[in-house]
Amino acid sequence: MIGDNVEFEILSERDREGNVSKILERSNTLKRPKVANIDQALIVFSIIRPAINLDLLDRFLVLSEKEGVDAVVVLNKSDICDVNESKRLRDMYEDIGYRVIVVSAVTRDGVEELAEQLRGKVSVLAGPSGVGKSSIVNCVSHRDMETGELSRKIERGKHTTRHAELIRIDDDTFIVDSPGFTALTMDELVQGEIDRYFREFRPFLGECRFNDCRHLHEPECAVKAQVGHSISIERYERYKSLNV
Repeated sequence: MIGDNVEFEILSERDREGNVSKILERSNTLKRPKVANIDQALIVFSIIRPAINLDLLDRFLVLSEKEGVDAVVVLNKSDICDVNESKRLRDMYEDIGYRVIVVSAVTRDGVEELAEQLRGKVSVLAGPSGVGKSSIVNCVSHRDMETGELSRKIERGKHTTRHAELIRIDDDTFIVDSPGFTALTMDELVQGEIDRYFREFRPFLGECRFNDCRHLHEPECAVKAQVGHSISIERYERYKSLNV
């Protein structure tokens, strides 16, 4: 997997050839994108063009929580979005404990803050096509990776990055750029455990009337009692959609 630490035997220094002899134990893995030993996942979405898909964003966050990978929400295209919408999205995720960085790969607003977040870490950039992942990599790495354009007909991104690639920024900073996609299955999740991966639910877990409460239709549910207060209605509705 991209990000694996390995032991290898050198066959030819001149030809730079060798054999991997052992894959070392992984600290974590993500299934999509398929990477290992990541310090953090930068979950990149555009606020507009294409419009942000909050259901997909929350799926990324749930899978990151499950694998114990720190997640940072990166909102791109701040130069063309409504300022109030940008603030609403930022507040929603900061209120539940996520670091949110709002950037523009065009004007470079927020790029320095993002570069500081990357420094000294191995980070994976994940998100749909067309949200500007490769443009962001270009900004922080001074590379000139190919970038795509939106399909005018459906306002979805065209796949520019065709494979995951580990990019060295400096001696201790690496980025994994990965192909974009528009769907994310949750097959590896067990029904009844998803509530653990919603950060704002955690203070209220164990306080429901029923020990096996799924926070859907059960009476005297401590989580449902917080919807519209400590738990946003939007996030709760997306939680319900994952439990269908």
